[in-house]
Amino acid sequence: MAKSDFTFRRYKDGDDSHGNMGMDIFEQDTTYKCPTYVNRTPPCQGSCPSGEDIRGWLSIICGTEKPAGDTDKFEYAFYRSTDANPFPAIMGRVCPAPCQEGCNRNEVEDFVGINSVEQFIGDNAREKGLKFENSAVDTDKRVAIIGGGVGGLACAYQLRRQGHAVTVFDNHKKLGGMMRYGIPGYRTPRDVMDHEIQRILDMGVEVKLNTFIGKDISMETLREDYDAVVLAIGAQSGRNIPIPGGEAPNCITGVSFLDAYNDGRLKTVSKKVVVIGGGDTAMDVVSVARRLGHIENTHESERPENIILNQTAQDVAITAKKEGSDVILAYRRPVDQMPAALHEVEAAEREGVELRGSLVPVSVVTDDNGRATALRVSKADWTSGKMEIIENSEFDIECDLIVSAIGQGGDLSGMESLDNGRGLIDADKFYQVPNEEGLFVIGDIIRPHLLTTAIGQASVAAESINHFLSQEAFSKRPKVDVHHFDLLHKLQETSLQPEAYAHQDDWGTDGSNFAIHNYEDRSANEIIPAEKLFLGHFDKTARNLRPESFIQSENIIDSYEERFQGLVEEDAEKEADRCMSCGMCFECDNCVIYCPQDAVHRTKKAESTMGRYVYTDYFRCIGCHICSDVCPTGYINMAMGEH
Repeated sequence: MAKSDFTFRRYKDGDDSHGNMGMDIFEQDTTYKCPTYVNRTPPCQGSCPSGEDIRGWLSIICGTEKPAGDTDKFEYAFYRSTDANPFPAIMGRVCPAPCQEGCNRNEVEDFVGINSVEQFIGDNAREKGLKFENSAVDTDKRVAIIGGGVGGLACAYQLRRQGHAVTVFDNHKKLGGMMRYGIPGYRTPRDVMDHEIQRILDMGVEVKLNTFIGKDISMETLREDYDAVVLAIGAQSGRNIPIPGGEAPNCITGVSFLDAYNDGRLKTVSKKVVVIGGGDTAMDVVSVARRLGHIENTHESERPENIILNQTAQDVAITAKKEGSDVILAYRRPVDQMPAALHEVEAAEREGVELRGSLVPVSVVTDDNGRATALRVSKADWTSGKMEIIENSEFDIECDLIVSAIGQGGDLSGMESLDNGRGLIDADKFYQVPNEEGLFVIGDIIRPHLLTTAIGQASVAAESINHFLSQEAFSKRPKVDVHHFDLLHKLQETSLQPEAYAHQDDWGTDGSNFAIHNYEDRSANEIIPAEKLFLGHFDKTARNLRPESFIQSENIIDSYEERFQGLVEEDAEKEADRCMSCGMCFECDNCVIYCPQDAVHRTKKAESTMGRYVYTDYFRCIGCHICSDVCPTGYINMAMGEH
C-alpha cells in the first residue's frame, strides 16, 4: 500500500458533529469479540532468503526482549541471529538486503538498517571471541558436503548442531567459495571471513581441500562411504558472450576475472575495459578493474587474459608503473533497471566507471590476430516495456579486454548424469535431487542467486537430511518458511513454562497453568502487512547510518579500504530501536492506557517475558476494539468470541 493511502484523520468528509465517544465505546461494537494476541511474521523476515528472526535480534539489541539470567544482550542477539545464519559479520556487509525492501518502516519514512545492525552483531561477537556451542549427541551418521562455500559451510554448521559427523570437500586451496573467490576483499574482509569460517570448523567439521569430487574421488565412492551427500558446488563457470567474435582470447568471463584477482594472480588489467552485464558480479568486475589499473607496455605473457586463462601470476614489480584504466559497463536495459544493489551502482559511478544502458552487444570486432579491438553494440528502446532495437544505431566501443558477466553455470565433470540440461542440478522442495535418495543439493548450482539464498537452503536441507538419516518422512514445509519466534521456548528459557497437563476434566482453562492462554501463533502462515499496524504511533526518525568510505575516481588505483566501517554500540541500539516490531508486542502500553474498562493489564514482572507483557481481563472486556485500534504492531486481534 502506498504511503498516500494512509490517513490518521479522526473524522470523515461530511461529519458535522463531534459525537459522544463515551457512548460510542459501548454501542459501536456488535460482534462481541474480545482481543487475543497473535504472532505474525514481519515482512523483513518473510523477505529474508536466510530466514533469520530479524525482529527477534533487533528487539534484543534495543532492549525490548531480555535474555535469561545475566547473559549479555549482544551475545544473546548473536546466538539468535546465527540460529539461521552463521555469517552475520560477512552478510551484514555484502547482502543486498531484500529484508530492507520489505520493511514496513518504509511506509513511515525509511527502512531499518538491518544489515548494518547485523554487521555490528557479527563484529561484536568476533571481538568477544564468541564460539558456537555444540551440545548435540553424536548420531554416528556421516554426511559429505561437496563445496566449501557459504552454502556448504552453513549446511555443515546446521548438521553438526544435530550431532551428525560432517566432512567438507573443496577443490580450492582455501574454503569460502564465491564468498572468497567471487567477491573482492574490500567487501568481504578476509580476516573477518576466516574467523567466521573457523568458528564453524571448531564444531568438529572435517575438511579436505584441493579435492575435486568427480575427478579425484568418484561420486559413486563418496555415496558408498557416507550416509548422505550434499552438493554445494556453486556455479563457478561464467557464460561467454554468445555473439560472433565472442571466442576472442581477450574475451573472458566475470567469474574467471574475479577468481584470478581474488587468488592474487591478477594485478593489472588493460587500458580499455568493457564489461557486459548489470548484476552484482558486473559491479565487482568494474570496481576491481578500476582499482587494478593498467601498464602501458607489458609483455604478452602479462596480459590479463593470459594470466586468467593460463592460471599464472603477474610479476609484482610491474605494478609500480600503474596508470588508470578506462572502464565501461554496457547493459541491455536502462541503467536504472540494473539488478545490482543501488549502493554498488552509485559507488561504481563515483569511482570512475562509465555506465551505459540500453546497449545490446552485436559482435566482437577483432584484428588480424583474432584479438578483440572493439565491442559492436546497437541501441535499444525500452519505452514500450519490451526491447526494440533501433535501426542503424550500431557503433563500436573500443577496448582491449571484454569481460562477460551475464550468467553462470556449474562444473559437473564426473556428475554429468545430474545435469538438467542448463549446466545446473534440479532439487525438490526438500532440496533432495529428484529420484536420488540421500543426495541433496543447495546453492547456486540449483539457480545462481544470493549468498543469503544458499544459507537459507542449507537450513532446510539440513532438516531434510536429519529426517532422512532418522528414517523419518520429510515434514511439510510451512507457508512462511523462515525461523520464527517460539513463545513456548521463550517461556522455558525463562523458567515460566506451563505445568504438565494432568489429563483430567477441568471446568474451563482460564485459571489453569497447563496452557498458554490468549495467544495464537500464525507466524508459519501469515506475514503482517503495513495496513494492520497503527503507523500513527511512530515518529519519523532518521536512520543511523554506518560510516562508509567514499573513494573518488582520481584516488581509486590500489585503494582497497573496506567500504563499511560498522556502527558503534550506541548507534546500533538506536537503529534497532527504529524497528516497529511488526506482529509482536514491544511493550508500548497503549492498550493498557487507552482501555476504557481497565481490562488490559501488565503481566506481573516475575511472570512477564517477550510476547507475554500484557493480558486481558475478560470479565471486564466489552469488545470495544480500542486496544486493537491503538496497537502499533498489529499484535492484538479482535477474534475471541468469533463463531
